[in-house]
Amino acid sequence: MKNNVGGAALRCGRIVRRIGFMLVLAAMGGAAIAQSFAFTAINIEGNQRVADGTILTFAGISPGEALSAAELNDAAQSIRESGLFESVDVTPVGRTLRINVVEYPTINRINIEGNVRLRDAQLLPLVQSQPRRVYNPAQAEQDTAAITRAYAEQGRINAVVTPRIIRLSDNRVDLVFEVAESGVTEIERISFIGNRTFSEGRLRRVLDTKQAGVLRTIITRDTYSPERIARDRTLLTEFYRSRGYPDFVVQNVDVSLTRERDAYLVTFNVREGQKFSFGRVSVRSEYPGVNGADFEREIRVRTGATYSPAPIETDISRIERAATARGITFLEVQPRITRNDRALQLNVEYVLVPGRRVFVERIDIEGNGTTLDRVIRNQFRVVEGDPFNPREIREAARRIRGLGFFQNAAVDARQGSSPSQVIIDVDVEEGPTGTLTFGANYNSDTGAGLVASYRQSNFQGRGQRLNFQVSTAESNRRLAFGFTEPQFLGRDLRFGIDLSYRTTDNENALYDTETFRISPSLSFPVSENGRLQVFGAYEFTDLTDVSGDASQIIQDEAAQGKVTNGSIGYTYSFDTRRTGLNPNAGVLLRFGQEFGFGDTQFIKTTALAGAETKILNEEVTLRATLEGGNLRYQDGSSRVTDRFFLGSRLLRGFEAGGVGPRDEDTDDALGGNSFAVARLEAEFPLGLPSEYGISGGVFLDHGTVWDVGETGTANVLYDEPITRTIAGVSIFWTTPIGPLRFNFTEEIDVQERDNPKSFDVTISTSF
Repeated sequence: MKNNVGGAALRCGRIVRRIGFMLVLAAMGGAAIAQSFAFTAINIEGNQRVADGTILTFAGISPGEALSAAELNDAAQSIRESGLFESVDVTPVGRTLRINVVEYPTINRINIEGNVRLRDAQLLPLVQSQPRRVYNPAQAEQDTAAITRAYAEQGRINAVVTPRIIRLSDNRVDLVFEVAESGVTEIERISFIGNRTFSEGRLRRVLDTKQAGVLRTIITRDTYSPERIARDRTLLTEFYRSRGYPDFVVQNVDVSLTRERDAYLVTFNVREGQKFSFGRVSVRSEYPGVNGADFEREIRVRTGATYSPAPIETDISRIERAATARGITFLEVQPRITRNDRALQLNVEYVLVPGRRVFVERIDIEGNGTTLDRVIRNQFRVVEGDPFNPREIREAARRIRGLGFFQNAAVDARQGSSPSQVIIDVDVEEGPTGTLTFGANYNSDTGAGLVASYRQSNFQGRGQRLNFQVSTAESNRRLAFGFTEPQFLGRDLRFGIDLSYRTTDNENALYDTETFRISPSLSFPVSENGRLQVFGAYEFTDLTDVSGDASQIIQDEAAQGKVTNGSIGYTYSFDTRRTGLNPNAGVLLRFGQEFGFGDTQFIKTTALAGAETKILNEEVTLRATLEGGNLRYQDGSSRVTDRFFLGSRLLRGFEAGGVGPRDEDTDDALGGNSFAVARLEAEFPLGLPSEYGISGGVFLDHGTVWDVGETGTANVLYDEPITRTIAGVSIFWTTPIGPLRFNFTEEIDVQERDNPKSFDVTISTSF
């Protein structure tokens, strides 16, 4: 039979026993209470596992010792506080002290019943009570609270956990935690008080915490978490301060439950303050022998720019790196900021001062059961014996967290073996780094398909990336393998190798294709925002199953059989979208060339220039992209497998192969050796709750592809650079299966034999 073990009943029992003990002493008369007791014998009864000597040790008394009534009471209480006994009675009988105890039973086993949403494997590690150990009601209460907290963290705050014991023979019990799971208590509304510059919708997009709406109920659930709310306070503060509001503060966060206790209402009370810009920016040196003017070229902050702490940190890092390169050690940069409230400007003076002469004694790493120490050490720019730089340690901590290998990562410094030595402690908690995925996808160009992929971002704990993917669609099949070593030779040098095999069943053409390519590469930074990649490649292509009705151009190209080429090339990219000084704008520049040799010799050049900015208090995002490519052969000629095609990623509003050069007789799409595209678009909210993840957009695409090359006697349409223009509207939907984009297009300027389409759906990507 199960017995309730509520803590309140236990405490009442203890109080009753204490009162009874005092009444026994009172019955002996006031004189007895005042006098001392001396017992010649102490009899202990009821104990089975606990030895007499142990009980006497708990009591702190011995035969012949003079004891007062208060000391007897304290002895009984000490025995109870050992946590080994269900009841303790201490009774004086003449010159004999009788101690009667009832031992707590031993736990036979521990079960959790009624749990469905959280498995035993998730809950049992939270239970500190253990089988074959003494049952303790206080510990059982703590275990109950731990299980209840676990459900609360999952949003089930109304879950009820009841501990019960089942009595067995030989003073044993089974401990059972009965769980009555409740529904999820979601966040119904997130609101803000005091925000004037940014709308509630914009601020909600900053937060980790999300509202639960009609669509989110179907897709996913967002629950209240105190830790997440604490992060949200930090995110809001960083958001405002990076946009020129240094006085911003979250005054308080009010979290309340609805009357039905089925939803949370969260209100952020904020004070924005006024918007500031940078005023006067200067460098001054208080470091002997160092001229501050020598470091002015490292400054990126400019007068009149919107204030943000991030560019100040960037400037300090640049100055410190420049000082180290000049052999100046223990230089510290102190940014001294003065306010000009009338002009709403903050003046910044970088003061170079001598820092403490402290060295790194060692770096201790704990918690990494899988990840090798060197992977974590590679995130530090300092090693044992180098001067200690607190800023560098903070940056290393950010880099460690940015690896994505760890659920938690803490980096702290403490004094080493002497005041001039520092030990850096790195404590990490590893998280999952691999995913195995089976699923389906859809693209308007290739149709529906199945996908199986495996990705591992920390292969064998070495920080290496490994991915393998097999996909099949209505018109193509693809096998891809990739491997990346981000710290090749222990440097910021990324080595990669990519392999792909692809076959296509061209439903809109009278031929199929087969392509294999393997490409090793090395990439490395060449500037603060620039990176250079060099690569080599081996590739073979083939045209197969060519119909007799296919274009003569295609048949001539297929007659060449398999074409094998080697190539070398490079790609330079400059990207400020994530690291630029302006959080609301960024640019991406990319230029690359590939030089082919083998069965044919060619130069393939591609270029892209893109920009993005946010306007109207960051409610509207504007994007502009200019992209182009050119393929030129010195020996041989291009084939349909080599030339450019404008798919929906490059030029929206056309069927696959629906724009560009084509055979006049067979209508086969031939692609072109050159292309150029300009894309303009705007993305904006639709007034729907932000938790739906739905926004709208408009776009205008203008571009062309041309130049098939030598065609013999075949007649080719649109072989000149004839541009097409397409306009449209978009619906963006962020879902758990990925960001979807629905495009509704209208042709403005197209050619008669083009194949436009009015609707397509794609995975949404940035430029």
